[in-house]
Amino acid sequence: MKEMMLHQEELAENPTTRVPVGLCLDTSGSMDGEPIQELNEGVRILCEEIRNDLIANPSVEICIVTFGNQAMKMSDFCRLHEKPENIPLLTASGMTPMGAGVDMSLDLCERRKNEYAANGVDYYQPWLVLMTDGFPTDNIEVAVSRTNQLVLNGKLTVFPIGFGPTADLNTLARFSPKRQPMRLKDGKMKDFFEWLSKSIQVVSRSNPSQNPNLPGGVGGWGQLI
Repeated sequence: MKEMMLHQEELAENPTTRVPVGLCLDTSGSMDGEPIQELNEGVRILCEEIRNDLIANPSVEICIVTFGNQAMKMSDFCRLHEKPENIPLLTASGMTPMGAGVDMSLDLCERRKNEYAANGVDYYQPWLVLMTDGFPTDNIEVAVSRTNQLVLNGKLTVFPIGFGPTADLNTLARFSPKRQPMRLKDGKMKDFFEWLSKSIQVVSRSNPSQNPNLPGGVGGWGQLI
């Protein structure tokens, strides 16, 4: 309840059109070591670049959900005016409950959109960045159905990203009827998050009714398989 009241106060104080971005990130045991270090660095870069952009900072809200052991909300939707040390540190362990992670992310997106509407704040439809290095270990059917319905109705944009040779792009494709999954090239996690930051900044400068062209350079960090 206290968290909801703080969210509503922030919306009242800053009615700028919002850009909600959900990060749904694999933190299973296979991500231990260098992969989780790269992921933490990528998230840090994204948050810092958005925070330092005078136009994007008042608009962009980031939510972080991880799936490893269980789906967990690491950070609810909020603007990036916190100190860098407040960015959650991700650790790797457990299985890959991707379905639960996506379901939680969608629930948080819908709740935040309802808060925007209740407070008269305009918003762009949410982005969901789904990243994994493996296969789901739970039932994903409900999450797949929900995601597809939202995407096909223009209520959600999904960026499905696989990293490492074991990432199951066929499963990622099921969550994304309009955008093909990409596999990160080795060592290109930082490049992806820099591209994502630039893309979010482009959206924050557009009109919610527009479909802005995102930056090129995708081939520098990813490849279609």
